Amino acid sequence: MTNMEQLYQQRLARYTTAMRNEQPDRVPIRPFVAEWTGRYAGYTCQELAHDYPKALAAARRCAADFDWDAVVPDMVATWTGMLQALGLDYYAIPGIDLPPDVGHQYREPPPERAYMKADEYDRLIDDPTGYLLEVWLPRVARPLSPMGEPVTPEHNLALVKFTMAMMQFVGDLGQQEQRLRTESGTVSAIAGMLRAPLDMLADKLRGYLGLVEDLQERPGKVLAACEALMPHLTHFALATADPNKNVPLGFWMHRGCVPFISFDQFDHLFWPTLKPIVQELWAHGNQTLFYAEGNWDHHLQAFAELPDRSIVYHVDQGDIFKVHAALGEKFCLSGGVHNVLLARGSEEEVRACCRKVIEGVGRDGGYIMDANAIIQNDATVENIRAMTEATLEFGGYSRGHAELTSGGPRPSGEDDRPGDFVTTDVGTRPPGTCVPWSEFRPTLPRIRGDETICRDIWQRIDAMGNMWIWSVFLFF
Repeated sequence: MTNMEQLYQQRLARYTTAMRNEQPDRVPIRPFVAEWTGRYAGYTCQELAHDYPKALAAARRCAADFDWDAVVPDMVATWTGMLQALGLDYYAIPGIDLPPDVGHQYREPPPERAYMKADEYDRLIDDPTGYLLEVWLPRVARPLSPMGEPVTPEHNLALVKFTMAMMQFVGDLGQQEQRLRTESGTVSAIAGMLRAPLDMLADKLRGYLGLVEDLQERPGKVLAACEALMPHLTHFALATADPNKNVPLGFWMHRGCVPFISFDQFDHLFWPTLKPIVQELWAHGNQTLFYAEGNWDHHLQAFAELPDRSIVYHVDQGDIFKVHAALGEKFCLSGGVHNVLLARGSEEEVRACCRKVIEGVGRDGGYIMDANAIIQNDATVENIRAMTEATLEFGGYSRGHAELTSGGPRPSGEDDRPGDFVTTDVGTRPPGTCVPWSEFRPTLPRIRGDETICRDIWQRIDAMGNMWIWSVFLFF
């Protein structure tokens, strides 16, 4: 085993031990650094967004120069080449719509221009994949022709260019994970993607203001839509999860908390259509990273209903000490260092904050050092270095494991029942399919050979098409 592989295994063990809510040799460091990598490496936000190899190189440089245990391979996450190829309407791009050193922004559609109309709930509920492909996608991608209208050269070219760009981008991300491992011994912090059904209605379909109207005018339709999305979001999360089940699924929590919705709406809409997904993922052996953007302190009691160790809970604007009191016995926590402090505070203030969090939250293990929110280019290099050094100084455990063992936690007992929480065998177009084999088979002539071979290959390619549709919906 090479020295770099030994370092990787040590960091993986440290990281997964903390995520099992146990005590490693020291507090792991896993900063979610996004545009800050450009600040450190000398790139603008425009360069990171337009020329993604620079974003990958900046992430690798930061991983090599700092003693971090895990990072996201590319926290900037979007490549302008893909966005422009498909003509996605909801991104404001650095250097075009925004100044070159401002990160990309999401454009919230006004209610009258929502990408899903209020009277289209039934169509979404009946066939989520079909709705995304036939209705939603042509609305968000400018070159695409709506269903029933003539297909233009621009339509075809947009699909070809986006697909080729997506293949290149995803392939390079896979190589990035390997390069982080071999060049700096750094663990890729998360894998895959989960979004809450209600959040997806607000983020990509109705817009927040449209959803607010629907919660009052048609709450039954909202619930039915969330229930219809559940098996598809579960399938996508499982399909993109870490195959080794070491690192958690990334779950970005947006507008499902008070005051964006009411307590009653959380209890009867948001949580009942999210909790079973998390339980199903856990039943398959996958942890979920609850990246609790905003303040979710009102809902800690609900999160405590989840099985022990099934999630890692990241604290943004919540009170990390309150969260620790409520959830610290059940789950690993991360966060707690304020982004404003990293941008405007002194190095000594950062060190003091890190020490306070480590001693108050991480004293018994089950804590990962990180900023409260994704670190953009306003944080100073000196303060990020101070956060790192303070963790190394104050984060050691005298009772830490003499020999770390890697591997994420696993379910047991009543929690270990895959398929019992969210069924994916639903509808005429089940999750993971575009055109089911039962529908495609009658279009073929008589099969002279082994039909099983034909079916298996068809289903494999068809699943790729489904993944393409849901990747656009969830990732970009």
